[in-house]
Parts: sequence; structure tokens; C-alpha cells
Amino acid sequence: MRSFRVGSAFGIPIKLDVTFLLILPVFAYLIGTQVDVWVEMLNGVPFNAGLDDAALTEGSVRWYLGVAAAVGLFAGVVLHELGHSVVAMRFGFPIDSITLWILGGIAALSDQPEEWSQEFWIAVAGPVVSIALGVLSFGALQVLPASLDTVRFVFGYLALMNFALAAFNLLPGFPMDGGRVLRALLARKRSFARATQIAAEVGKVFALLLGIVGLLGFNLILIAIAFFIYVGASSEAQRTVMNAVFQDVSVADIMTHDVHTVDAEASVAELMERMLDERHTGYPVMRDGSVVGMVTLDDARDVDPVERDAILVEDVMSDEVYSIGESSNAMDALDAMQDHGVGRLVVVDDAGEMVGLVSRTDLMTAFDIIQSTGVSESPDLTGRGQSAP
Repeated sequence: MRSFRVGSAFGIPIKLDVTFLLILPVFAYLIGTQVDVWVEMLNGVPFNAGLDDAALTEGSVRWYLGVAAAVGLFAGVVLHELGHSVVAMRFGFPIDSITLWILGGIAALSDQPEEWSQEFWIAVAGPVVSIALGVLSFGALQVLPASLDTVRFVFGYLALMNFALAAFNLLPGFPMDGGRVLRALLARKRSFARATQIAAEVGKVFALLLGIVGLLGFNLILIAIAFFIYVGASSEAQRTVMNAVFQDVSVADIMTHDVHTVDAEASVAELMERMLDERHTGYPVMRDGSVVGMVTLDDARDVDPVERDAILVEDVMSDEVYSIGESSNAMDALDAMQDHGVGRLVVVDDAGEMVGLVSRTDLMTAFDIIQSTGVSESPDLTGRGQSAP
């Protein structure tokens, strides 16, 4: 997500995604157009607010109320995510950031707790904060004088929405809070990976049901949330399985040792011939015995065929070379590839010298083999073939 920082709390950066800037005015508009509906709800049981409908919908008042309520709602979302974050930090899990986006808020943990009790308390902390905010807002609605009906309306709306936010998040839609609570409880007597798989399947079913409700009611927000839950459940389940498979697998176990390199001053035509002969689609580029770049088939293909004899590899290569230590875990290699948007990494020893190459293909091949055979401790999967992107 494209986001920018707007502040921090407890040392955690607070960011706004660009999609949040689109949804905030939409929420303000929707609340403003439905002030009379909210007033009717707040004047009923159990709130019995006694709000003056005519005064709150007069002129531009409704639009001011819409803006104030929308800002208050998303402030509550930030506090909800801070609840998760503070508890996570108490358990020793740093928080990279909290980001507000079109579907709410996301607290980005730097690592995933695998102790069921830690996951449980981190997951319930957000809804507990939302319930507390709902109670405080309800109290403010009751004690403020009728002369402050505009303020009372905002607090009443926030009471309703924070209670609803807590209830919705506790539904078993993994990776929502309720789904994480379910995984934590399942992990008491199961492996973390198996608990994740079960919670993910429940989350997918929940997402499908939510999507159907959204389609029948023509509710785009529910459809978007259903899609987010389904994709999130699938991706987290897959990552958890990969973490379990690669738990004791190092980069050295799966890397390609016999690394084919190309000289920086070779022509693109020569590079294409080598790719055809050796069936390789990516090479580290060398100059004076050092790696100075990476070149792939896509880089070479961008050169017009009639110019390939005149253009050198160094003219088309990427000079951003990303490396990883041979003793690093295989999942660290996959994370690094995703972070940098590359298909391969140079593997280096303790002295910083290149000892191999690891690609996404190497990782996926090793994953398939280990998962099929059940081998999980230091398998002999060292690459001897091509290293594709």
C-alpha cells in the first residue's frame, strides 16, 4: 500500500494509505445523509438519547456531524489497532506501523506469535479497546446536557459503531480478530500450522457467506471485506505451512552451487547465446572478480535484435545486487526476494564472498520436495541445475 506517516504513538508510526483519503469523505457523506436514521436509533432502547432530530438535520449541521463522526470512527480504529500493538509489544513483538486504509486499520507485526496464549491476548486486545470506547461514548451520551445535542449525537454514533466494530471483528473470519482467537484456541492441542489451516478454512467459508450477503444487498463494502478475508486467509495459511516446512532449512541447503556468471563487457548477443545453450535465464554480472549486477532474460529481450552485438551486458543489467548469508533460513530468502521485488539472491559466506545463488524456483522446488517427503531437517537439496527467476 502507498502510505505516508502522520504521527506516532508508543513509538509506533501511524500511517495513512491513499485509499483512506478516498473513503473518509465517503463515510462523512454517508453519515451526514443518514443523520435522521441514526437519531432514530439513538432515541430508541437502550440509548434513550432524546436527541432533537430537527435541530441535527437543519442546514449544514448534518454535514459537520458527518465529518466529526467519521473522524471519530477512524480514531477509534487507530485505538483498536493500538490495543493489539501494545499487547504484542509486551510479549516482545515489535510493531512496524499502524496503517489506516479503505477497509479500516492494519497493525504490522514484525513477527508472528506461535504461542497460543500470546496470540489469544493480542487478538482480543483490539475488541476490548473498542468495547471500552463504546462504554465511554455511551457514558458521555448520557451525562452531557441536551444543549450539546450535536456532541451527544457524535458520542452516540461512536458508541454504536465501536460496539459493532468489536462484535464484527470477533466473528470467526480469519485473519480477523475472531479468526485469530479461533486459531489460538485450536493451537492449544494442535500444531500451529494445523490450527492455521483449520482457521483459514473457516475464514474462507465465512468470507463466502459474507460475499453472498454483500451481493444480495448490493453492498460493495461487504464484498470488499469478504474478498480481503478470503485472500488473507489463503495467504497466511500458505505462509504458515511454508514456515513449518522451512523451519530447519538454510539457504545453503537449497542454493545453486555451480553458479554461471557473465562478464560485464560481454555483448547482449553473447548473453542470449549462453542463455540458449545453458538454459539459464539469469546471471550475476562480474567485473574484476566482483559481482556488479544481475542480468535476466527480460533485460536482454528489451534490446532490439539488430543492436544486441553493439550493446553490452553492463548497459542493460540491474546494478542492484541483493545478497543473503548461506546460513540464513530459507524463509528469510523468500522474504528478501518479495521485499526487493527480485527473483534471485546472491548467496555469500561469512567473508562476503559469493558461494552460490538462490532463486524463487529453488525455494518452490525445495518446498514441494520437503512437503512431499516429510523431510524437515537439513535436507540435501542443493541446486545443481538452472536458477530461474
